[in-house]
Amino acid sequence: MKAVIAIIGEGRLAALVTDELSEHCKIVHQADLNRGVPRAAELVLVIRDDRHTFDDHQSEEILQQAGIPCLYGSVSLDEGVVGPFVYPGRPGCSVCAQTRRYMAGNGESNAMTNLFNRPPLSGEIPRKTRSSPAGLLHTARLFVLETMRILQRSQAYTKEHMYIINLETLKSSRHFFLPDPLCPVCGRLPDDSSAAARISLQPRPKIRDGSYRCHPIEVLKDVLDKDYLDSRTGLLNAKMHDLISPFASVTVNLPTFTTRDEVAGGRSHSYAKSEWTAILEGLERRCGLAPHGKQTVICDSFNRLADQAVDPAKVGLYTREQYARPDFPFEPFDPDSSMNWVWGYSFLHERPILVPESLAYYSPIYGGSFVQEGSNGCALGGSIEEAIFYGMLEVVERDSFLMTWYARLAVPRLDPYSANDQELQMMIQRIQAVAGYDIHLFNITMENGIPSIWALAKTGDPEKMNIICAASAHIDPIRAAKSAVHELAGLMCILQKTFNARREECLNMFLDSYRVQQMEDHVMLYSLPQAEERLHFLLDTHRPLRTFDEEFKRKDSPPDLTDDLKGLIHVFRRLNLDVIVVDQSSPETVRNGLYCVKVLIPGMLPMTFGHHLTRLSGLERVLRVPMELGYAKQPLTPEQLNPYPHPFV
Repeated sequence: MKAVIAIIGEGRLAALVTDELSEHCKIVHQADLNRGVPRAAELVLVIRDDRHTFDDHQSEEILQQAGIPCLYGSVSLDEGVVGPFVYPGRPGCSVCAQTRRYMAGNGESNAMTNLFNRPPLSGEIPRKTRSSPAGLLHTARLFVLETMRILQRSQAYTKEHMYIINLETLKSSRHFFLPDPLCPVCGRLPDDSSAAARISLQPRPKIRDGSYRCHPIEVLKDVLDKDYLDSRTGLLNAKMHDLISPFASVTVNLPTFTTRDEVAGGRSHSYAKSEWTAILEGLERRCGLAPHGKQTVICDSFNRLADQAVDPAKVGLYTREQYARPDFPFEPFDPDSSMNWVWGYSFLHERPILVPESLAYYSPIYGGSFVQEGSNGCALGGSIEEAIFYGMLEVVERDSFLMTWYARLAVPRLDPYSANDQELQMMIQRIQAVAGYDIHLFNITMENGIPSIWALAKTGDPEKMNIICAASAHIDPIRAAKSAVHELAGLMCILQKTFNARREECLNMFLDSYRVQQMEDHVMLYSLPQAEERLHFLLDTHRPLRTFDEEFKRKDSPPDLTDDLKGLIHVFRRLNLDVIVVDQSSPETVRNGLYCVKVLIPGMLPMTFGHHLTRLSGLERVLRVPMELGYAKQPLTPEQLNPYPHPFV
């Protein structure tokens, strides 16, 4: 007996598929789903073209409710699409596929294209504007072959995949797409809850002596590209190998719904490892933009939630004068105004705590927020413990950098060669030889005692960016130094072209700090030789070089990463500073054992970009800690703080 197939849709592709299948199957044809799904159908084929379209959401919902498997196909302008094959009740429907294709397919306008003029990814299909009868027939034949495989219970090549066919050249490629956890049809996110926010730290043995990871990145190498990087359907849709920088650097693009995509980078001594790291950083950015793992359910005022919520005033706000500036994009915090809240976990109080959603995530879609929040404290790891560990270190790194900058601390200058680390020495020598920069290291460790390093690259070449700054924190100071030097190397060559084009703009920013509006502006400003005077508190050559052994106490590293993490948490508990963790993990990362968190430590200085968005109001540590560390004889006043934009990027 012939199988019964329902074909939904009209147009050229639908007609060709119907003709091809009519010899093998009994066909029930409908122009749309207004009359529902034919009950006798074993399989539904939904086929669209430019002239005959219908609502994707509604069609998918009808087919899901009918409980009948469905194969989708379409023709749009110059392209044919075969897939996905959707089985009802499982994540990964046609709406997910359309969302992924729409997001990734806007690569022509993304940040990577504008920044790097990227080459196509392998398998990327050049876009044309014409189709041909041969292209339509080729798409129909591919559609029919996939239909027969499904009917014969063979492997469905379009499950969570789709073929994209250039209708002029007939070039075809198969693309994987991830189910969208926010899909209005098949998404099944749980409600955010206090119970789910609880964190019970578990043992996480390190992968080897000297490592601070509990899962080797190499075990993910086969899934990172396959699951996340695809020019047409991936969460990440472009990559670029930087062949100019002193070390192996790879950049990937994360498309967003906004006009500006997110760019993530990986830097190491291996292009393969740098690519894996860049993808992981891209996933971290994805998780940090908005909730993808749970539904926000609480909208209320701080005054009504104060007994179980973090006080937003403790994370650093803007001054009255800032809020009053014309066209300032944020509103003053109002404890009586309702806002969205998500659950986090307080390690100081050992209980769940509510955090404003606009602090837990940093998407620009959060209109009406009281501050700008960035990726500060966001980290991805092979366990929740690993993610928290690196999230805390990032908060420390940026706080130490900003504390040094705002208080203009004359911190110790380090002798890089005193670390007795051959890799660090060779990194510094390579930068000098390849890029022409001298590297200066400074110990910017604050009262928490967690080693933090400021790395500064300086050149005497008037045609190059004069000064570039980076920082890092780690319980191993040598690792912190290497990480900061890697950051420098990734900036000094790739931004040189931008600096050449923006030199006059940079001079205007030097004369008017409020022209520093974006992240890139900060590093561009200090590329000017004129701006070097603002860093004399660091570059004072009269201070003797200090050795690593003089500045840092070497400690044996325990075999379990959780023990290191508990040590960090204890440091802040002793300082009466809370460590608050929001789990940002999504099904897209958890499928591969990857977890993402946002770490907030109220009282620490938040990294901000745009001089007008400097956040220091309510953060008294910046006034008190310089005296506690012996850099000042008494607490500073706000008027004594550095009035210029910071040089971090």
